[in-house]
Amino acid sequence: MEVAIRDESVKKISKKTKANSTTLYNWNKKYVSDELNAQIQKDKLKPDAEIASLKEEIQKLQKDIYQLRMEKEILEKAAELLKKDEGIDINDLTNKEKTIIINALRDHYQLKVLLKSLKMAKSSYFYQLSAISKNKYERIKGRIRKIFNCSYQSYGYRRIKKSLENEGTKISEKVIRRLMKEDHLFARGAQKRRYSSYLGEISPAVPNIINRDFSSESPNKKLLTDITEFHIKNDKVYLSPMIDCFDGYVLSWTIGLSPNAELVNTMLEDTINKLDIEEKPIIHTDRGAHYRWPGWIKIMDDRSLIRSMSKKGCSPDNSACEGFFGRLKNEFYYDRDWSNTSVDEFIEQLNAYIIWYNSKRIKESLGYKSPMDYRKSLGLRY
Repeated sequence: MEVAIRDESVKKISKKTKANSTTLYNWNKKYVSDELNAQIQKDKLKPDAEIASLKEEIQKLQKDIYQLRMEKEILEKAAELLKKDEGIDINDLTNKEKTIIINALRDHYQLKVLLKSLKMAKSSYFYQLSAISKNKYERIKGRIRKIFNCSYQSYGYRRIKKSLENEGTKISEKVIRRLMKEDHLFARGAQKRRYSSYLGEISPAVPNIINRDFSSESPNKKLLTDITEFHIKNDKVYLSPMIDCFDGYVLSWTIGLSPNAELVNTMLEDTINKLDIEEKPIIHTDRGAHYRWPGWIKIMDDRSLIRSMSKKGCSPDNSACEGFFGRLKNEFYYDRDWSNTSVDEFIEQLNAYIIWYNSKRIKESLGYKSPMDYRKSLGLRY
């Protein structure tokens, strides 16, 4: 009977009864009828069948709960996102409205389940998704266009990304690049053309103290200057700035129609007026005639400023200043039609650009701040 019931293995029964397994099987066959064996096995299987049935019922209930919960959340999202009544019929929703609800619930439910529940074709969903995505970026594209144009069309996707972040809008570089490409917004590339003021050895040259080390730990320690020219109609306009190596801030500048001593000397005197009496910066120039005339030298000596000069014809020795000219011309001057602009109007716009450069134009090297904002963040005067 123990073999027939089989609550434990035949091996254990054999050990307990001290009868070998073959004998036990023979006894079972001889003394236990086939009908009794079948009934015993049927009774043994009954609890397992009941458990399986219960499990099946639980799974069905879980599916029903899942479906009801999803339907409840669909109605809640319809009320929350679409401002619909709580008793709205799902069949009355448009495909666009269904897509909005699906997007809100996709993190919690499978797409195919949501589509089935909302009775929406997969192709219709992706069509509506594409249309919504396009409309979503229209406002962003408008902001990108405005930032790009206000930056003299000089900002690439990195600085536009930072500008948007400063406004509280976070968006990936990949999306910005795509949107800029769609609107044909491309930052201006480099063009090279250099004005030279070298007229020969007017006075002895001074050593190159800067020696291409344009780093500075504080303002008004290392200053760079040079002259660049612009062609407007039949006239030429000249710019003489003073650049601070600390952050690229344009400390002072003069604009004129002639690259004469007055242009550079006035700019130098304006710079000196912005220095504290104890500040004696190094002022680095090329070997142009303007920086070797007695007037320039006298102003420098009277204020005990330190002169530094590039090697003859070696523009890399003043590359930081050349870099400013390159950015200025790429962003402000090149690829623009100046044919209907008067000289006075050009000078006014050039002044406005330099003011914008100091106060608004963000630089990656300054933590995406403008030179003025960078100084403000450090508590420095400007």
